[in-house]
Amino acid sequence: MSTLTSSPLPRQVADAYVDDLVALDPSLGTYIGAPGSARRLPDHSPAGSQALADLARETLARLAEAEARPGGDSPQERRCARLLRDRLSADIEIHEAGEHLRAVSNINSPLHAIRETFTLMPTATAEDHADLAARLRAVPASVAGYRASLEEGLARGLHGGPKQVETVIEQLGTWVGDGAAGSWFAQLTADSPAELRAESDAAAGEATAAFTQIRDWLRDTYAPAVQGASDTVGRERYARWSRYWNGADLDLEEAYAYGWSEFHRLIAEMRAEAGKILPDTDPWQVMRHLDTHGTVIEGVEEVREWLQGLMDEAIRALDGTHFELAERVKRVEAHIAPPGGASAPYYTAPTEDFSRPGRTWLPTMGHTRFPIYDLVSTWYHEGVPGHHLQLAQWAHIADSLSRYQATIGIVSANAEGWALYAERLMDELGFLTDPERRLGYLDKQMMRAVRVIIDIGMHLELAIPDDSPFHPGERWTPELGHAFFAAHNGSPGEMIDSEVIRYLGMPAQAIGYKMGERTWLAGRAAARAARGDAFDLKAWHMAALSLGSLGLDDLLAELSVL
Repeated sequence: MSTLTSSPLPRQVADAYVDDLVALDPSLGTYIGAPGSARRLPDHSPAGSQALADLARETLARLAEAEARPGGDSPQERRCARLLRDRLSADIEIHEAGEHLRAVSNINSPLHAIRETFTLMPTATAEDHADLAARLRAVPASVAGYRASLEEGLARGLHGGPKQVETVIEQLGTWVGDGAAGSWFAQLTADSPAELRAESDAAAGEATAAFTQIRDWLRDTYAPAVQGASDTVGRERYARWSRYWNGADLDLEEAYAYGWSEFHRLIAEMRAEAGKILPDTDPWQVMRHLDTHGTVIEGVEEVREWLQGLMDEAIRALDGTHFELAERVKRVEAHIAPPGGASAPYYTAPTEDFSRPGRTWLPTMGHTRFPIYDLVSTWYHEGVPGHHLQLAQWAHIADSLSRYQATIGIVSANAEGWALYAERLMDELGFLTDPERRLGYLDKQMMRAVRVIIDIGMHLELAIPDDSPFHPGERWTPELGHAFFAAHNGSPGEMIDSEVIRYLGMPAQAIGYKMGERTWLAGRAAARAARGDAFDLKAWHMAALSLGSLGLDDLLAELSVL
């Protein structure tokens, strides 16, 4: 472990943990911009996972000692300590349950992490390309470690869901070049300097072969072994994952009821907004109308440029009025996601020194025509004022937080809750008065409410309420979840398929959007009530974005007194 001073405080313990974790997981090093990580990949074997768990336990012991020292109970130290303890405790619980031995997902698996690492690497210099080739050489060992974990999982009766396995096999086919596009890894090295071309191409070939081999093993060995198994996880595993993603022990039945209350509220709003476009028409029929007759962007590069302009416009409008943004926080880039992944857009945070800015990513799913009604609020969510403002602000004030709080110490529901709050904020501020854009925003809000309903409902096999417009009295299954989602969402079919498979493979992550948004709204309401006419929304936003991440219970307590 890293060497610490003789009397470290919690923030120093947390920052030492970052260094130790990056040594074990160099992909995280690339994500945050830590030097010395560019040529390695994590050990995804059972031994590698055990090393991570051992580090978490050792760090918790150090943390307990640090909290007892003078100064260890200051507000800054206390917030960092609460976050670190919550995250490490959740990590240990997940490890002890053997979840790393069944980590198959269409969006969140070691294979996806390996591939995303390469999308974050610079390629401006010959040295960058040499690093890229060296890391490609590391792919076979990292993939072999992952396979060893899955093999142990099978031996212990711990396995991924069949739908996850089927989907990952299809994704791997795209990545290794079963179609006309060729290997994705070979495309990575297409621009290598002439003096490195042979080495780069050979390394890309090794990476492609490793992903081909794991694809074939999943198809020929793993998939038959899990055939007929359940895709849902049950209450015990779901509660464990809920704690992990939300940083709180949620009342799952109450959360399920809240999802339904939001569903009923939003469907009324959607019908009213849809009526402004086509009177007396179902909202989702109106969205199908907008697919053809609404405002669209033609072309992949054109939509990327349009999304960039949307974020730049939001920064100009919000800076100085509702936020106070540092110059380096104002830089954010729109990118097109590499093919073969899940359909959901996503965001990657800036490096610690901002040498790589925050980036939003749009999966095109092969499309070249893009209706804007469902993109506007999505980019308020992924970019500005959503993920980018929060995560870039954390990086900007890392010195007053800690490296841990500013980089890897993230509670998903805190971040996703802020991003969903950001969508609502833009509606409150009048950025979504156009009926097309506002209907798209409400559709995305509805998607997050439906997520709460079907994510909890499917995994816990809950009853559908008697006042539901859909199969009242029946119990949720993945098939009913898919049908309900399709009936109440404006997304294309492949997006709906991808989303439901995501919920089955990442239990309880998707509920954090609405549960987190509810926390942010409740915290703002409490702070406004306490301060009355003295409440300053801009000041509250900046103070809230300077807290660093917290679990939902701690977040509510902190937001309420800002």
